[in-house]
Formats: sequence, structure tokens, C-alpha cells
Amino acid sequence: MTTRTHTPAGEHLSATAARHLLLNMTPNGSLGPGGQELFVVRRGEGPYVDDADGRRHIDGLSGLYCCQLGYSYAPEFAEAADKQLRELCFSPLWSASAHPTAIELAERLARIAPAGVEHTFFSGGGAEAVETAWKIARRYHALRGEAGRVKAISRRGAYHGLTIGALSLTDDPGLREPYGPGAFETRFVSNTNRFGLAPEYADDDLYTARLLAELEDAILAEGPETIAMLIAEPVQNRGGCITPPEGYWPGLRALADRYGFLLVADEVITAFGRLGEWFGGERYGARPDIVTVAKGITAGYAPMGATMVSNRVVEVINRPGAVLNHGYTFAGHPLSAAIALRSLEIMERDRILDNVRGLQDHLAHRMTSLADLPIVGDVRGAGFFYACELVGDLDGGGFTDTVRTELIAGLIPRRLREAGLLARVYNRSAPLVQIAPPLISDRHLLDRVADILAETLAEASARL
Repeated sequence: MTTRTHTPAGEHLSATAARHLLLNMTPNGSLGPGGQELFVVRRGEGPYVDDADGRRHIDGLSGLYCCQLGYSYAPEFAEAADKQLRELCFSPLWSASAHPTAIELAERLARIAPAGVEHTFFSGGGAEAVETAWKIARRYHALRGEAGRVKAISRRGAYHGLTIGALSLTDDPGLREPYGPGAFETRFVSNTNRFGLAPEYADDDLYTARLLAELEDAILAEGPETIAMLIAEPVQNRGGCITPPEGYWPGLRALADRYGFLLVADEVITAFGRLGEWFGGERYGARPDIVTVAKGITAGYAPMGATMVSNRVVEVINRPGAVLNHGYTFAGHPLSAAIALRSLEIMERDRILDNVRGLQDHLAHRMTSLADLPIVGDVRGAGFFYACELVGDLDGGGFTDTVRTELIAGLIPRRLREAGLLARVYNRSAPLVQIAPPLISDRHLLDRVADILAETLAEASARL
């Protein structure tokens, strides 16, 4: 827990927030004078944000994996918003009613989506997109006469959202237990993190075979006829940018086909360029039935989520007389749809994917070099999405409670902020430092991010 001196403006905002604002994922009772620091972002420019005290920071997390384009495209987005609001401010996608902007966006998404995925159900964000995926999967199986498919498979440590359905797919007892049993039964299997495993699992073929064998055993133990869907991120965010071994996603596809469940790629974070592709799963040979997206779809300029559905699933849920009894008032909101269309236009025009592809090897080299520091046990990630898993002693062991508090909860986040870098520092499960810089970042900025990480982690290493 840290404190600092605010300017009068910063003090006023902090005090007002403590009195009236309930923050997400925050011990709100600790905010206020003498308590936990409130970081207030006042403005953004390029890949930077300025806080309420006027200090500039590299936004090393793209807001929350949202701001793919940074903060300098506001005039273009304002133009798109103004045009849309002057024409139509709201119309629901409800009961055989739609509006042109949502129709255009659905068609645009179909052109860049994975093969065979040509239909989109809009929502307000990622958790709603995941809830929708679950409902579509259940409806699909029921219409095919398999109403007994009521279970899901997810992966250990996975995070898929905080609504009650999405939370049922999230493997974090601290998040789940306060709200009682999940909405449905989920079986959790291993994720693809190799750190700490036996050296032979560095071989992709061997590791993939192990993972798929474990998954198949879980399917058979639960009963294949009870499984509705499996959900996984192409690169798992929770646990630290966990990449899959070669052959893993084709193996998931083969098991889904063999046992009849749907394969869902949760691309809320990994879509729209984060891994150098429109959809990150394409990097690993994924062929999902359903894709969930949010965050980068609007580059953070408006809220939106979407569940993208394959033709073969839609053929079933669109059978004559079938009704998809599901919806959200603000799904496909005209303003958000217009913003998403402009974001896709800018990404294509300014060759944003090419920027990631051209610099990803350099960032990989800079990040991998951090593994030479004593406190860094592993570095993993892809594209513009990386994490360092930290270890607590020179032999790679765990942290003592005291050292973990001093370094992971104290020194590291404080030093990163003082150096002008916003990054994610986890002090739950595995201790991690994670970055996901805006996709407009140039080589110089990426080097600065890596330099700050190196300086900070070197200081932390010296205190082990």
C-alpha cells in the first residue's frame, strides 16, 4: 500500500471518489486519506496517459487491453460518432428490428473472421459475449436433441468474466466463492503453462499429447454426451500470457469433432491485432465454432462486445420456428457500432497489424533477455502481449510472505509508476509483471518499456 502527495485537483478527485465511486476489483474501503493511492488518468495522447498530477506515463497495458490505437485518433472517432448520433442515436437489435450500422459492422467482421464464422451477436462487453456463447451452445445442442449437454470445460487459472455465467467458467475461488455455486457445472483442465514442468515437456509434440490426453480423460470421465462446449483463450491472459504448444488448437478441434461439443475461442483480449492477426487464434491454427470478442473491437473508444458464430451452428439455431431467447438492450448500439467500424478502417488504413508483425520479434528479444535477471523465472507471450513470472530466490523458489509483500505489492509497482510505465503487477497466484502496449508503439517506445522493466526487476533482484 502506497501514498503520495497529490495536487489540489488530484486531492479533490481522490476524496470525491472515496465518497461516491465504487471501483471494480478494488478494496474500496481502503481508498481515501492515508490509504491506498488512487491513480486518476486525466488525458491521453499517442501511447501515453497523463495523471491528475500532470505526470506522463507509457500506457503499457493499453488501458485494460483495449486501446489498440492509443489516444491520438480522437478527432476521427469524434467525427464518426457525430455523424452517427446526428443520424440515429439508438435503435435496438430486438424482435426483427435492426439498424444499418450494426448490419454493416456484422458484414465487416465476417470478412476478417476465421473461416466459416460469418454471424455476429452483439453485446456490451466481454463477459456478456461469453454468456452469449454459453447460451448459444446450449440452444444448439437442445435443438439437435441433445439437451443433456449441460457442462462446460475450461482451463485452470482461466478468467472469462465476472457475470454469473462467465464466472462459472473462471477458475479463481476468490472470485467465485463469494457468490455461491456457479450457474452451471464446469470441469477445469490444465492450461498450457510449461514453467516448472519436467524438461522433456519442452518438446511440443510430447507436451501437446500430454495436454490432449488429459483433456480426453476429463471428457470421458464427465460423459461426452454431457459436454456443451470447451472455452479457451489462444494465449491465456490469467497466469501470464500463456502460449500454446504447436498442435494444441488443432488437437482441440479434433476432440470437439470426435465428441460433439462446441469449441469456443475467447478472443476478448487477443483479437484485433494484439498477437499480430485480426484474431489471435489464427496464429495457432484454431478453428473455433464460436469466437468471443470485446475490448479492441472499438480500440477502447466505446463499449462493445460480440459473439461470432460459425455457419454450421447458425444453421441449427436458425431452424424454422426456433427462437434465440436472449438479448441486451444496448447490443450493437449505433454509436458503438460506428466507432468499431472506424477502428477497423483505421487499423487497415494505417497498417496496424503490419506494425505488430514488424516489431514483435524485437519485443520478444527484449523481453526474453529479462530472464537473465535472478527474480525472473520465465518470460512468455506473443505479439505485443508479454509477462514475466517472478521467483523468490536465487534458486528459483517461492517468495516468503514478507518478501512478496515488499517486492510484488510494494517496490515493483511503485518503481514502475515512478519511471513512467503502467504495467500489470499480479500479487495473486503466480507473481507476474505483464505488458500489452498499444499497437501503434514504435521500436523506441518498446525499448523504453523493456528498459524500465529491466531496471525495476534488477533492483528487485538485488533485494532477494
